[in-house]
Amino acid sequence: MNITAFLIKYGEIGVKGKNRYLFEDALVHQIKRVIHPLGEFVVRKENGRIFVEAQGEFDQAETIAALQRVFGIVGICPVLIVENKDWENLTKEVVEFIETQYEKKDFTFKVAARRADKSYPMDSMTIGREMGAVILDHFSDLSVDVHNPQVQINIEVRKQVYVYSKILKGPGGMPLGTNGKAMLLLSGGIDSPVAGYMIAKRGVKIDAVYFHAPPYTSERAKQKVVDLAKKVAAYAGPVYLHIVNFTDMQLAIYEKCPHEELTIIMRRYMMRIAEELAKENHADALITGESIGQVASQTIKSLVATNEVCTMPVFRPLIGFDKQEIIDIAEKIDTFETSIQPFEDCCTIFVAKHPVTKPNVNMIQKSERNLDEVIEDLMKQTMNSVETIICRYEE
Repeated sequence: MNITAFLIKYGEIGVKGKNRYLFEDALVHQIKRVIHPLGEFVVRKENGRIFVEAQGEFDQAETIAALQRVFGIVGICPVLIVENKDWENLTKEVVEFIETQYEKKDFTFKVAARRADKSYPMDSMTIGREMGAVILDHFSDLSVDVHNPQVQINIEVRKQVYVYSKILKGPGGMPLGTNGKAMLLLSGGIDSPVAGYMIAKRGVKIDAVYFHAPPYTSERAKQKVVDLAKKVAAYAGPVYLHIVNFTDMQLAIYEKCPHEELTIIMRRYMMRIAEELAKENHADALITGESIGQVASQTIKSLVATNEVCTMPVFRPLIGFDKQEIIDIAEKIDTFETSIQPFEDCCTIFVAKHPVTKPNVNMIQKSERNLDEVIEDLMKQTMNSVETIICRYEE
């Protein structure tokens, strides 16, 4: 027996009110997007359920892996669809289902039946009880445990009968595109790809900006960031990566501003540029991978100084995480090994020996006035340097 369909379970969407259908439709759209390259499928909604049915040959493991990258899905259930609801046929199908799905048949089980089709002659309790008896008759090494079974066999009687017992974990969250769009400041480090993943998980579409500083940063450093954007795109969909040539801006700051303030002032100009790009690309917020106290530019005083130049909200999903927690997520989403490749990031080139950790906003503003004669032209030049690459997930 080949299982050619999946029941998709969702979480938070189920508590939405009259607009729940909008979230369901968004989830269906994202499911179609990820499985389209894998074969011919029908994706349909039915009374609070979403079903994915293969219409020809397909790779089950590959399809499950793709579905496990779709935000909004909490469970993926390989499901047997029984067209003929006659009891004798249904018992035959359930027995064959257990026969083919479980190599060892020595587990405890429970039958959980749900009769959505009220015209069906047996109610839920009767279906569960009678089917349990049939299963025990066919498999002598099985036993019933209604409180803590090793396997729960689910039978849903609708227009058709759906039989499933395995629930494979999905990523959870909300479907992409249901909560607007934000601009991720993406570096070659461990943190920012994780931050992008976490905000995308809340249904936010992601664009990204990377600050490149040739010749101080190499093309390999740039390619590393492109590779990270592709990894994030596995979950967030295609990512428009805006690559900014930041060299002249960095050199001017290095030449004209106090060196202990370099990191903060550069960071402030990065935020200004990211916000301009966000506005141009219809994004309403910025995303960073900052975590309190991790480096000098991420103390509370430093974050206050950075925020001061922004009018948009700045999402910092890692703000209270320690490094190991961030690494754990990076490993889960397959960005960690790419992030630790030893190619320099533009932020590491002009690092002061003793960076200020408690910057005074007024003093920072005063230092930035040293740039007054050149900053307008530098900003125009920098914005005109932007190169945009569409980054898509590659298997």
